[in-house]
Amino acid sequence: MTDLSLNLLSGAIALTALTIVSLITLRGWRLWVELRRHEIDVRPAMAGVHDDMPPANTGSRIELADLRERVRKLEMIAAGVDL
Repeated sequence: MTDLSLNLLSGAIALTALTIVSLITLRGWRLWVELRRHEIDVRPAMAGVHDDMPPANTGSRIELADLRERVRKLEMIAAGVDL
């Protein structure tokens, strides 16, 4: 094989490998987005079922506590209490 044909063959193999990896990654991305959409669609249907249960993760608990604190402060401002 000459240097030119070896370079062309190497380039073709590399391009094929890159294409395969890209297609697999794209397929995974699409499936992940579809899963997240499904979770978002199911969430409103489950909202009334588990209202008494606490949030699942710590981040949502912190966010909920922050929102409660903000509401409490707004109520105090509305009542005329100085902070």
